[in-house]
Amino acid sequence: MEPKVQEIPDANWRRKLHEVIFEAETFPGKVFDVILIWAIVLSVVTVVLESVTEVRDEFGEILFAAEWFFTILFSIEYILRLISVKRPWRYALSFFGIVDILAISPTLLSLFVPGFQYLLTIRILRFLRIFRIFKLTEYISEARIITTALKASAKKIGVFILGVVSLVTIIGSLMYVIEGGENGFSNIPLSIYWAVVTLTTVGYGDLAPQTNLGKFFASIVMILGYGIIAVPTGIVTVEISKAVNKSPTENCPTCGSEGHDSDAVYCKYCGSLL
Repeated sequence: MEPKVQEIPDANWRRKLHEVIFEAETFPGKVFDVILIWAIVLSVVTVVLESVTEVRDEFGEILFAAEWFFTILFSIEYILRLISVKRPWRYALSFFGIVDILAISPTLLSLFVPGFQYLLTIRILRFLRIFRIFKLTEYISEARIITTALKASAKKIGVFILGVVSLVTIIGSLMYVIEGGENGFSNIPLSIYWAVVTLTTVGYGDLAPQTNLGKFFASIVMILGYGIIAVPTGIVTVEISKAVNKSPTENCPTCGSEGHDSDAVYCKYCGSLL
């Protein structure tokens, strides 16, 4: 009789680690995620306070130490996330994987580029995990609908933006010819800037036409701007109406990807059993 092959211990501890880090159903997983959320909030608050001169002058050393503490903490967490999945590179290239690494890098880059640490406020994106932690699946479902609609609209909006870029270039060139340098439109790039500001109905007022023809042309551009703003809104609205998704509840133990349907058996990204 052949001896039984023992199960590899590696699979057990990695599975348990995955349950704690990625799943919020168990008590340890819930505790881990809640602690993580508080750490994210406190780290962002630290960065914001550190940018205030009065606070930095009085508590600079404490805030500096806190900043590095959170960076080391998130670095350890990121490494544990990579260890707990079977295909670390898939998680590293996922949305949350990229956000996790961006939450760490500014502190390290600040050693070479002073002031880079203020970009640590990007850690606030990690706060999106709260939707999964507190089972706000209805919000996740709505977010998936918007994401799906934006992906479906990407090509149409890309063509639209290309058209707008061409339009503002033509408008800027015409305004340069109409107004000229004596009225503030000293070059075509500056005139294109005016066209963008006017077409988007922002209207800073730092540059304005002086001639009657220029004012008439500007009026047409302003009216045209209202129609242009409505186009991408309409494109996305149509795609949202087409988007039908189920609430994602499953998390892949292999690649760490989220967004699977509630009745999914296999991961739609790597094909592993859920």
